[in-house]
Amino acid sequence: MSRVGKKPIKIPTGVQVGIEGSRLKIKGPKGELQRDLDSRLSVAVNDGTVTVSRSGDEKFFRALHGLYRSLINNMVVGVTQGYVKKLEIVGVGFKAEMKNKRLALQIGYSHPIVFVPPPEIDIACENPTSIAVSGTDKELVGQIAAKIREFRPPEPYKGKGIKYVDEVVRRKAGKTAGS
Repeated sequence: MSRVGKKPIKIPTGVQVGIEGSRLKIKGPKGELQRDLDSRLSVAVNDGTVTVSRSGDEKFFRALHGLYRSLINNMVVGVTQGYVKKLEIVGVGFKAEMKNKRLALQIGYSHPIVFVPPPEIDIACENPTSIAVSGTDKELVGQIAAKIREFRPPEPYKGKGIKYVDEVVRRKAGKTAGS
């Protein structure tokens, strides 16, 4: 049995979980999320908990078991608390600002980069060098944060670029002066 997969997921108050065919819908105070379930797994909702069980004991089924339990748990956490990824901009003259629900980045190119986030994602700039990406879907929040970071990843010599707040950029030594 999968250690992760066999743990039941507690449903907090104010969260509704419904299964329609092979589609799982979870609705909470922060929003609603849906996911198609694999037909080889069965999901049961009873007594304020969600349990995932598998039909076989093959390696593929064991992997799906833990995966879907984690995905469902992420959905429950997303509709109750939400997810936030924070990015930091490092570099002289590098800045970000929100203009009409669009993120405008000035990060050393000859033109500003304008990024339009999907409607499920909220982007906030507390100050010109920090960006907060938030939403209910953990996958989508991480994907959008990675896409923003991709515009100018941190370089190893001075650390200039867009990085996650908790990311550590390994630095390289620069040129050394000759004799």
